Amino acid sequence: MDLFDTPKSQGILKDVVLLRSFVAPTENEVLPALAAIIQLAPLRHIMTPGGFAMSVATTSCGDLGWVSDKTGYRYAAFDPLTGKAWPQMPASFKQLAKQAASMAGFANFEPDACLINRYQVGARMGLHQDKDERDFNQPIVSVSLGLPAVFQIGGFARSDKALKLPLVLVWGGESRLRFHGVLPVKAGNHPALGEYRVNLTFRKAG
Repeated sequence: MDLFDTPKSQGILKDVVLLRSFVAPTENEVLPALAAIIQLAPLRHIMTPGGFAMSVATTSCGDLGWVSDKTGYRYAAFDPLTGKAWPQMPASFKQLAKQAASMAGFANFEPDACLINRYQVGARMGLHQDKDERDFNQPIVSVSLGLPAVFQIGGFARSDKALKLPLVLVWGGESRLRFHGVLPVKAGNHPALGEYRVNLTFRKAG
């Protein structure tokens, strides 16, 4: 089966590439794998170091998962909710991330962590940098499913003007530490995910 129907890529900024028509051919494999992960490591609204619950519900898969509590943001090998190792990253997830990275010019990407964020209507993600990984030479691959949403990617200061884009987006190299976020999700209904948007963010964390 050919998983990808000749997606179009578009360079947005230096080392930032938008991929179009990329995810739809893989949904029949990705969505069941996603459901299985959530069954093993349930979605939860984690607390920020400042003591606020995030508006998005999160979980992870892979060798490492992203966690947060009063001690700070970090990666951990075990799910603090279940006390068990995070679910393995499905082959369909890893193939999606590797092919997206390759198409964007980042060869040999081997993600070991996938952060799963589920947005309900009104949920958002403020502008931030991904700085908890060890190797900033590795790209970030961000894949969206379900309801449409507007992704923002800006400069290297939070106050820099941000571009507003759809996803799938891959960024790295000179743009690895750009601030980015997601505007509030608007009401709608997706055939497979209903009133939700799900984002899969692939990283080489360890």
